[in-house]
Amino acid sequence: MSPRLPLAFLFALICAPAFAAEPPPAAAGDVPDVEDAPAAEPAPPPHAEKSASKKSVDLQDIRAFTAVYNLVKQAYVEDVDDHRLMQQAIRGLLSGLDPHSEYLGKEQIENLTEDTTGSYDGLGIEVVQVDGVLRVIAPIDDSPAERAGIKAGDTIVQIDGKPVQSDDLDGAIAHLRGKPGTEITLNVLHEKQSTPVDIKLRREAIKVASVRARLLEPGYAYLRISQFQADTGVQLRKRIERMQADNKAPLRGAILDLRSNPGGLVTSAVEVSDAFLDDGVIVTTKGRLKDSDLSFRATPGDLLKGAPLVVLVDNGTASAAEIVAGALKDNHRALLMGRRTFGKGSVQTVLPLDAEHAVKLTTARYYTPSGISIQAAGIQPDIALADLALTQRDSAPTPAIGERDLRNHLKGADEGDGSVVTPSAADRDVEKDYALNEALNALKALALRNKPAAAPVESKG
Repeated sequence: MSPRLPLAFLFALICAPAFAAEPPPAAAGDVPDVEDAPAAEPAPPPHAEKSASKKSVDLQDIRAFTAVYNLVKQAYVEDVDDHRLMQQAIRGLLSGLDPHSEYLGKEQIENLTEDTTGSYDGLGIEVVQVDGVLRVIAPIDDSPAERAGIKAGDTIVQIDGKPVQSDDLDGAIAHLRGKPGTEITLNVLHEKQSTPVDIKLRREAIKVASVRARLLEPGYAYLRISQFQADTGVQLRKRIERMQADNKAPLRGAILDLRSNPGGLVTSAVEVSDAFLDDGVIVTTKGRLKDSDLSFRATPGDLLKGAPLVVLVDNGTASAAEIVAGALKDNHRALLMGRRTFGKGSVQTVLPLDAEHAVKLTTARYYTPSGISIQAAGIQPDIALADLALTQRDSAPTPAIGERDLRNHLKGADEGDGSVVTPSAADRDVEKDYALNEALNALKALALRNKPAAAPVESKG
């Protein structure tokens, strides 16, 4: 994993001009809501609405804090300087709010910037701090973590033989980073297992390809989005246009794979949703600050021109990926298949304090077009699929006998020369991937239902 805070848990609310957002974006000089990138210029955090009730800090709380501070200074076994104590107090204040609010130093801010480009040094794994443990959200496609078999829901118990401490999870995350080529051993407890296992990995320069695409069969496209980066929407449009050209005809349908997608930029999620919608709300956000109340709507233009769409989701589908899943489901544009999503439905804003420090604070919740908050609940698929894998038979199946196998049978018009067709790489992927196989079957059924009726034959008389 990239040992920084999970990309899945930051949201950008910078309105792209292609989308209708109500109210409009903040004016220049205001502090924008961002994901994976700090604001360009330091600015003070926004103040609460004047109408909000203002309560002074309880004097007893101030006395208690001062008393504890003085006791640490006087009686702790080692001398602790004031700067360290104040920094720890700030971090403790934020960490006690929710898992996604935190105090950012220069290094963490730089990491957020790296996340928007999809290029960094690490293991290719997104983690979150849950109840004092380090939980895997999702491994990145074709990363050391994915190749080693680390999956969403796994728990990292030890790093290089040292237990992950609940009071130093930030340090554990930082230890996952390192120069490409260096090795690290993770002690991992797989989900639904009782005994952790050691997994040795080698750090790499992770370059995440946000969008991958191919034709599964003539007319049926497969679209894989691994995370939402700044150029994800542009990449998606180019891939679809290329597949339509390769297909030499309009696509009959597509599968959008959002499994183990930890999220990313909200603007990219809105752009991807808009690519398949002609109208309707995509997502709304609501918070205590007036600037947190936004609504994004789709604009005319469906890249698939109404062709059926199936979206694959699982427990690793989080954050911005859930925005896309919710938008397509609630607007009745796609059929969702798989497992319940992660349930990360809050918005984080990066508020600069100075040139090298900022606060990442949860400032709003987001809501699907139907007005439902998926925070902690996730999104239920339309068709639930078990977590199964397809395997090869131990023995060859009994050959099926048909007319073509009979000696001296009459040749059919489309029978060919009887040569065996070797399955393509795409076919083999579908054969191994249970969820993808089921999604393709469902997509074909939808395409048959969506097939335009033949023109009536005029009768003359």
